[in-house]
Amino acid sequence: MIHEQAIIGLVSISDRASQGVYEDKGLPALKEWLGSALHNPLSFVERLIPDERAVIEDTLKELADVCGCCLVLTTGGTGPAPRDVTPEATLAVADKVLPGFGEQMRAVSLKYVPTAILSRQVGVVRGACLILNLPGQPKAIQETLDGVFAAVPYGVDLIGGPYLETREEVVKAFRPKSAIKPA
Repeated sequence: MIHEQAIIGLVSISDRASQGVYEDKGLPALKEWLGSALHNPLSFVERLIPDERAVIEDTLKELADVCGCCLVLTTGGTGPAPRDVTPEATLAVADKVLPGFGEQMRAVSLKYVPTAILSRQVGVVRGACLILNLPGQPKAIQETLDGVFAAVPYGVDLIGGPYLETREEVVKAFRPKSAIKPA
């Protein structure tokens, strides 16, 4: 089977990392996980931006509408602190909200830390792009993706994106039998 190219947006949202106060670890963690999980040739569009709602909204719109990303993963900015505005920005650019992603991301994280109930992560669709808000720490990013990514490929199918193929030893994509392409 010929694997379809996938353009994936990766957005790390952090005032301090975007100012160079400390090294961003979110973008490398996302790239490493996706590179190990997907068979598709991947093209990443990366952004490291501050916790500014207008900047987040503009970045998400650019990645979905201009860059043609089928999937955008954000990291950071989902807690209750005053500067945490990632969910608000994500919801502001959404065509549709997929509440199951936020619910499942919190359920996964609660297995590891009780403070997961403070998370406000969301999953949305904008055009032909699935956007998911992930936690900020590399370990939490991996745990969350391990727990929810099985639904991502079919979600991307349904909104008109490329056929994402996973490496089953990392995560097994779930699709109804009628949606599985033959090898």
